[in-house]
Amino acid sequence: MKKRKRAIPSNGDIKLLQGNEACVHGALLAGVTFFAGYPITPSTEIAELMARELPRRGGVFVQMEDEIASMGAVIGASLAGAKAMTATSGPGFSLKQENLGFASFTEIPCVVVDVMRGGPSTGLPTSVGQGDIMQSRWGTHGDHPIIVLVPCSVEETLHLTITAFNFSEKYRTPVILLLDEVIGHMREKAKIPSKADIKVVERKRPDVPAHAYQPYEMTADLVPPLADFGSGYRYHVTGLTHDQWGFPTMRLDETKSLLTRLKDKIETNRPDICLSEEYLCKDAEHILVATGSAARSCKAAVDAARSMGIKAGLIRPITLWPHPRRLLLHYASSAKRFVVVELNLGQMVLEVERIVAGKTAVESFTRYDGELVTPEEIVSHLAEEE
Repeated sequence: MKKRKRAIPSNGDIKLLQGNEACVHGALLAGVTFFAGYPITPSTEIAELMARELPRRGGVFVQMEDEIASMGAVIGASLAGAKAMTATSGPGFSLKQENLGFASFTEIPCVVVDVMRGGPSTGLPTSVGQGDIMQSRWGTHGDHPIIVLVPCSVEETLHLTITAFNFSEKYRTPVILLLDEVIGHMREKAKIPSKADIKVVERKRPDVPAHAYQPYEMTADLVPPLADFGSGYRYHVTGLTHDQWGFPTMRLDETKSLLTRLKDKIETNRPDICLSEEYLCKDAEHILVATGSAARSCKAAVDAARSMGIKAGLIRPITLWPHPRRLLLHYASSAKRFVVVELNLGQMVLEVERIVAGKTAVESFTRYDGELVTPEEIVSHLAEEE
């Protein structure tokens, strides 16, 4: 008899997990019921594990014909009331952008996991990169809100996946979970929390009669309730600029009101959305700014630099977009410089420069050959300028 694979570990277990596996654990704990995707390195393990585990829990896994269809299926499933997600990398993330913009404009909750690799084009499929930082914010056209979360460990991947679903449901928006190949494929000890130990947010649904429902009304919290397709509420969904009932409009007041509300529902909730880590920054003269796997090297570099008498610190944006501007401005007044460490030719550094606006020096330190930047390289750079 063929031995059956063991089911996913139970809550409370401590397991040696891959980052991609931890992502699936987090999604299941958050209540995901639908996954549509297409295999692509280095995110394929997410689809593989979802294919095994979702049917066991009454959920649906669909391998689509391509990434465009995957994103469309996720949108449709979410409109029907499912907690839906997809996972991809590189070229697949590019293909998702049009539908990602549609989901943002029509306020459809979903989670998109992008495990970054070396690029552009096919690039370095099995190597690390952080070249999607700007694409995650501006990959789709037009002004649009987006939330992007970036973990730097396997266990944090699990928890940030839950957070991604919670933000998506709470603010009725797509949320991007931006891993990189190192985080996706490395293995670390991680504790699987029990459901009693985590908070799971469900989307706000209408409490008015079907005839009175406005899917895009201006509510006090700027997030309208979302009715499930098939639940008796009939409404229109379009990528055209729309009024509070979802029908296309060219009225100037309605156009401006919609775009402003979409922006403000994220901007006014920055204190809740913007997550970050500070490490030895209070007296730091040289503050590294990094995210994902690069931040792991930076933390080790800070410790090494401190042992050499260099007052270094680290700011790690966990929420990459919207960027933690208040935190950067707070330390810009005391630090001699920010050194932005990235696995690309320099992307996040542009946002740091924009926010700091000359209040302190901003430098770019990059590596983009498919290998992880090392603590020794970072310390060497700090020591040269000391």
